[in-house]
Amino acid sequence: MWKRLSVLWLAVRGDARQLWYALRHPAAPLWLKAGTAMVVLYLFSPLDLIPDVVPFFGVVDDLVLVPLAIRFMLKRLPSGVREHAERRAAGTVDAAG
Repeated sequence: MWKRLSVLWLAVRGDARQLWYALRHPAAPLWLKAGTAMVVLYLFSPLDLIPDVVPFFGVVDDLVLVPLAIRFMLKRLPSGVREHAERRAAGTVDAAG
């Protein structure tokens, strides 16, 4: 399981950082928090669309669905929240601003 999570982290590192900053923004919508909770539950859930015991495709569904879900949520953020999260993830804004 840890190997799967580390490979997934390499695939979504930038988007996950941006999602983290968007979640911490005071104007973050409730659907973003609920959607993120659902992605995390799916990631740690023993139930998958394709079971992990299937040699190749069991891990590929996580490597495809989780990044797509994160990218989907980031694209639908309100513009102010999205821009702030992008700047924070890029390191161009200090923690207070």
